[in-house]
Formats: sequence, structure tokens, C-alpha cells
Amino acid sequence: MTPRTKEQNEDIRLRRLVQIRKAAADVFLNKGPLLEIRDVAAAAGLGYGTVYHYYSNKGDLLHDLLWDALDRAGESLKSSPMAEPELPLKIPLGGSTAGVRLLQLWAEDHAIYLLCKQAGEGFPSLPDARSAPLTAEFRLEVLTPLSTMLGTGLTANSLSAGGAAADPQHGLQHTEMLLAALVGCAALSLRRGQLNEDATEIVRVLKL
Repeated sequence: MTPRTKEQNEDIRLRRLVQIRKAAADVFLNKGPLLEIRDVAAAAGLGYGTVYHYYSNKGDLLHDLLWDALDRAGESLKSSPMAEPELPLKIPLGGSTAGVRLLQLWAEDHAIYLLCKQAGEGFPSLPDARSAPLTAEFRLEVLTPLSTMLGTGLTANSLSAGGAAADPQHGLQHTEMLLAALVGCAALSLRRGQLNEDATEIVRVLKL
């Protein structure tokens, strides 16, 4: 058998990481901090040794999972569906529509839901040295564009420039509260696998 090339090995490594992190997000939603590497291996359909080769402890796994989810969330929030209509998960401006799209994004990508949930709780599963940079980046990459989309009056320029909005801090706090409400309301539907179907009703109940 012909040996694999470096490119093939790297492709396998990246696909394994995606597989492991996706399974870990699903397990964490159900078990929280009680998650064990063996649980992730079972959910991913991989051997314990395979998962352990990539992540020897759940702290490193959760840390990488959340950063990876943050990258995807930031890209989804910053991209305009009006410019790219073929991308259904891109979130448009407009409070109600943005809320529905965000819920649909969570239904498709549980790691992003976990990111938002953990952010609202201050990333309690991570030590301070790891949670602080993640919190700062989450505010910039997720809360800031989401504030604009939900109509709280905060823009990306106002945060980076330190001005523009009448009260940027109030805008962020308002968005954090709306996000926490969405996270709480989405939890049951997400576990039932019905978040896509329930998204519009959740946003209606919250009066977004």
C-alpha cells in the first residue's frame, strides 16, 4: 500500500479534530463539566485512544472547541446574506430576523450555542488565564455585531473607536441580556432537536 502523503495525513488530522469537537459539543450540552474523554469517543464513534491522542484532557478539548466555535460565529455574524444569498446561515440585520437566524445557527452548530451559553456564564469551565482572552474576543466578534443586528445601537466602529454610540457599554449589556434569554429559551428545543422549527416562536415570545 502506498504511504500517505503529508497533505493526506494533515487532512485526516483536521477531519478528526472536527469530528471530535462536534461530538464534544453534543456531549457537553447533555453532561456539562461531567463530560469525560470516553464520552466524546463514544459519541464520535472513535476509539478512546484515538481521541486521547488528540486531547488528553477535557480542559484542552473544551478550550479548542470554544475558540473554533468563536471563529465560525464571528464569520457568520459579520457576513451579509444580502450579498451572499446562497449562504442560509448568514445572519441579516433586523432584530426579529437576526434572532431567528441565530437560533437556526445554533440548531446547525451546537458548538456555537455552547459558546454563547458559556460566555453568558463567564466561561466557568475554563481557568481565568484561558477564559479572559476568550471573553474579550467574544465581546468583539459576537456581541458587537449582534448588538447592531438586534438593534441595541452598538456598532463595531463604536467599540473600536471608543465613541460613536451614546452608551456602548449599555448596548453590550442589553445584548448580553437578550442573548442569555435566547440561550435559555433555546435549551429545551435544542435537546429535542426542534430548534429550527421553534425558532420563530421563541423570538415572538421574547418580542425581539
